[in-house]
Amino acid sequence: MNCNQVRELLPDLAAGMDIDKGTGDVQTHISSCSSCAAKLQGFRQTMALLDQWEAPEPGPFFDTRLGARLREEMARPAAGWLHWLRRPAWAASLAVAVIAGAFVVSNRAILFPGSAEELVISVPVPGVPAEPGTAVGDLQALEKHDLYADFDVLDELQVQSDVTVNP
Repeated sequence: MNCNQVRELLPDLAAGMDIDKGTGDVQTHISSCSSCAAKLQGFRQTMALLDQWEAPEPGPFFDTRLGARLREEMARPAAGWLHWLRRPAWAASLAVAVIAGAFVVSNRAILFPGSAEELVISVPVPGVPAEPGTAVGDLQALEKHDLYADFDVLDELQVQSDVTVNP
């Protein structure tokens, strides 16, 4: 066995666990390799120190203080979903955001010129000519010339027999 394979097994050996992978090969490698033997000895010393360690006992009034703290926490009212508004920094930042949003919405034509085009609706008044180039103006120009009355080109078209009319 090489040192890398043995180093993976050293914590288990130091803890006193039986390993299934060639115990004899591991022991012969440790007896021949001084660095692996030193690491195993270090692991065993660490395990011995951990076995001697004892958890400290809690103080004499630990249970009393813990019970009082639990009662305080149980008596505290539950925080709602708007509990963060109680903090002044959050409330101030929310107010600034709302005011800034209202300012941007109300002044979007000033802040973003050209992006908000005004919608102009013109209603044609009978007898008043519309501007040429608009749909109403073009229709008024066509009415004056009676193009539709003398337009017999559509009557001369031959209709194909396999074409059906849309329902």
